[in-house]
Amino acid sequence: MLHPLVLSLANAALLVSASHVVRDVVYSRNVSHCPGRNSSGLHLRRSSSTGYTLTSLVELQHGLSAQLQLAGPACNAFGSDIANLTLEVTYQSQSTIRVKIFDTAQDQFTIPSSIIPPPPLPIKSLVNHSDLVFNYDSFPFAFWVTRRSDPDSMPIFDTRISSLPPTPIPPFNASDPSTAFDGFPLVFEDQYLQMTSALPLGTNIYGLGEVVASSGFRRDIGTDGGQGTIQTHWSRDDTDPIDQNIYGSHPIYLEHRYNATTGKATASGVLLLSAAGSDILLQTPSTSPVSLIQYRMLGGTFDFYFFSGPSDVDVIAQYGAISGYPFMPPAWGFGFHLCRWGYHNLNDDIANVEAMREAGIPLEVQWNDIDLYHAFRDFTTDPVSFPTDGIRTFIENLTANHQHYIPIVDAAIALTVNDTDEYDPFTRGSEMDVFIKNPDGSLYIGQVWPGYTVFPDWFADSAQEWWTEALMNWSTNGGVEFSGIWLDMNEPSSFCGYSCGTGANLSALAPLSLTNVVATGYPECYNETASGPSGNMTVNGASTYSCSDATGSGTSVAPRDNARRRSPRSVGTGIGAGGETGINVTYPPYAIHNGFGALSEHTVATNATHTGGYLELDVHNLFGTMEAHATYVALQKVRPGKRPFIIGRSTFVSQGRWAGHWLGDNYSKWEYMYFNIQGVLQFQIYQIPMVGADTCGFQGNTDEELCNRWMQLSAFMPFYRNHNTYGALPQEPYRWDSVANASKIAMQARYSLLPYWYTLFANASTAGLPPVRALFYEFPDEPDLFTVDRQWLVGKDILVTPVLEPGQTTVEGILPGRGDVIWRDWWTHAPVPVSPTNTSTQSTTVTFQAPISHINVHIRGGSILLLYDQPGYTIYETMNGPYALLVSLDGDEQACGDAFVDAGDGEFDAMGGTDSSPNSTLARRLVFEASGGSLNVKTQWGAYNIEQKLETIVVLGVGQQPESVVVQGEVVNGWVYNGAIGELVVAAAAVDLNGEVDVSWT
Repeated sequence: MLHPLVLSLANAALLVSASHVVRDVVYSRNVSHCPGRNSSGLHLRRSSSTGYTLTSLVELQHGLSAQLQLAGPACNAFGSDIANLTLEVTYQSQSTIRVKIFDTAQDQFTIPSSIIPPPPLPIKSLVNHSDLVFNYDSFPFAFWVTRRSDPDSMPIFDTRISSLPPTPIPPFNASDPSTAFDGFPLVFEDQYLQMTSALPLGTNIYGLGEVVASSGFRRDIGTDGGQGTIQTHWSRDDTDPIDQNIYGSHPIYLEHRYNATTGKATASGVLLLSAAGSDILLQTPSTSPVSLIQYRMLGGTFDFYFFSGPSDVDVIAQYGAISGYPFMPPAWGFGFHLCRWGYHNLNDDIANVEAMREAGIPLEVQWNDIDLYHAFRDFTTDPVSFPTDGIRTFIENLTANHQHYIPIVDAAIALTVNDTDEYDPFTRGSEMDVFIKNPDGSLYIGQVWPGYTVFPDWFADSAQEWWTEALMNWSTNGGVEFSGIWLDMNEPSSFCGYSCGTGANLSALAPLSLTNVVATGYPECYNETASGPSGNMTVNGASTYSCSDATGSGTSVAPRDNARRRSPRSVGTGIGAGGETGINVTYPPYAIHNGFGALSEHTVATNATHTGGYLELDVHNLFGTMEAHATYVALQKVRPGKRPFIIGRSTFVSQGRWAGHWLGDNYSKWEYMYFNIQGVLQFQIYQIPMVGADTCGFQGNTDEELCNRWMQLSAFMPFYRNHNTYGALPQEPYRWDSVANASKIAMQARYSLLPYWYTLFANASTAGLPPVRALFYEFPDEPDLFTVDRQWLVGKDILVTPVLEPGQTTVEGILPGRGDVIWRDWWTHAPVPVSPTNTSTQSTTVTFQAPISHINVHIRGGSILLLYDQPGYTIYETMNGPYALLVSLDGDEQACGDAFVDAGDGEFDAMGGTDSSPNSTLARRLVFEASGGSLNVKTQWGAYNIEQKLETIVVLGVGQQPESVVVQGEVVNGWVYNGAIGELVVAAAAVDLNGEVDVSWT
């Protein structure tokens, strides 16, 4: 959460190491002549006036290596040019090429392999067999990556100057000179790296987050009236601003390239594995025949991975093979989570849990925000509001009811303020030397909720031991026997500039006071002045809807102003700025478009020092992921035999291996409910699939209608939590009868679908397949779908179409497939009629009825879903009930599906894992096939004993009433046929899923 108050600091100390600060007036700040002159002093021709020359090429088993030498005098645009570089190209797999360009001396920062391990080399050479081909020019050095199967088509990445538009190109934002393109050379300086690639004109780009993008899930590339994109990567704590950098950094994009001539699309992906602060620009200059992407980085190296696809799902999976596949959540993690900042004491928690059960609204996990803490200190509980014995008893009662508890953990650790102050996490951390330092070796002291604070140094040798000990003590001795952990403020956030506590009176700064804090503002179309503060849809029988237009709020998404704001050498260490001289650590000569301006604003300063000599400038974007990893390892010891469940805010490449993510401090606005969808779709690309938004909104007050719609929307997202801010209107789902009703309806569907969700996440954890998908992932050749981000698919079989505007009773949605796919209503099982006039060249748009408390959900023809037949109040109760099978036949009366089944917690074993076997007793993979009036269920692998029986079988698309139904060779009578919708229901089947199952209808 972002702090709501600005606190004055009387003793702020600016500690900047003089050895790392230089005046930057010597830099040209122009790359049009990099290098600019040959040995005779004449300007080189444009075609050869850029970059480096390739020499000393060596062909290797898995690729090649070469040297790159500066092709002329240094231009020193935003730093000092590095004359000697090394190029390494590795054909990593059939679908992936790695291209790495780094300084030969290896002084620039590189991400340590302990944080993101490099993938292993293939067993055999793929140089002549891979899907992709690396091509290059020696002078000036440039490279391009093509498909082996189609070498003459436009490359998927192309840095040749001849492929890019002529320069100079004037600024696309007149108020920001940095948005000009002086030239497109390869620039490799100690403080600035630049590379540019041509893209097909107006192509479809997705990813490059984290961001709340005004353009939607598809990024603005500067065509069709767009402004283009400047995506900054510098993790920061801000309340979900539009088109600016926020909590996480993910420099990967997915390109969906459509050929209008053939009517076919292919997908590819590009990852730049760099933690450097950066700007990534997407733009299409005026009259240019191509679009472009340009990388501008504040140091580090180029470490690219190129993914061949050819499908969008393939690209995401191929990226997962590099970043690491996501963790497998425990089954209870898919239940409903409830939190707020403002549960003032344990009685609030108890009353909340009781109210949820009394209302019949499933509650799986109760959370607490920083209200839990004593003086806002991590790993504590307030002795009055949350006494140790009381919180222990409360959690024990939750556990007895098969419910769970998750507390918050902030990144900053309070200091002890005097000799009588006892706070073990700080004392032990100081003894174990695990905190970030100033350049002079003293403690770096920032400020967060408890007052002056220090910050964990995840590079420290003892950091893991200290963190595990703190969590263990909190759980064992502190009474907080948590089931999971919520990591917040881990960009990391600090409320003051630099090491403001250095030399200060530590006891002079009290913890933050929340006295008289009241949230303001309501959703669009709710006028609190006219209708009062209740947020109700009606007051005294009159509607509180205040918008006059016919289409709802009509809220437009305001794009951001792209103007930026300025506020002895070791060899071969890879430390980066911490080991280099002449580096302006505080204000790098190139100013990325950080939303706060100066890089050190509202976070740990860039000159802060980590173990090993690393500076915050280089490792800033890694903090959240390193904390998540440390927490994951700790939870394995604190809760042995249980799967860790962690939700974190700041993220980076590979974080999905350890934690999920919530979309941060959003607003209680209809606009932000829409943003919820693009955020979840983004994080599927980033291999962090366990993701969701603060349902009903965090900042400001929600209202009944918004919360009604949002509780239903989030029921079809992976992570499902309602959370709001301090001083805001309560928004638990039982607060309004209509919201309670909507929640129960949606949760029943969610809990019924748990086997499907669970299987999707098993597939993600073993193969990197995204559980939530954009429509075009499954229907890649339908251009109408490329910008659709108001609908989504759960897996490939469940289509969700929510209401995203206030005051509406209908909603428009697209049924993909152009009439060739049957879509059936989840709630009624009736097929949706499709007009034949819309089936040939365009997608089918349908207006669905959407009264309050109803969300449109459709099942794809050709799918078979394993469901829970009798959803219970908790996941435990649900999992101990019988199964159902839902068969949705396609037009040829065929369908297929599969399901992954295990105990829902504990050791995770899936086929393809190093220790799994066809006879594993830890899990079982079922496969389903239906065709020609018969259904078959069999085990693909595994010997896990499924105790629950298959009770109900529903077949949709049966054209005529059967004369008989046979289950396991025996004619049964307990079936019903509804000819109006072609539905066959076989009840009380009581079939054992551990053996083969055969069902037929004739």
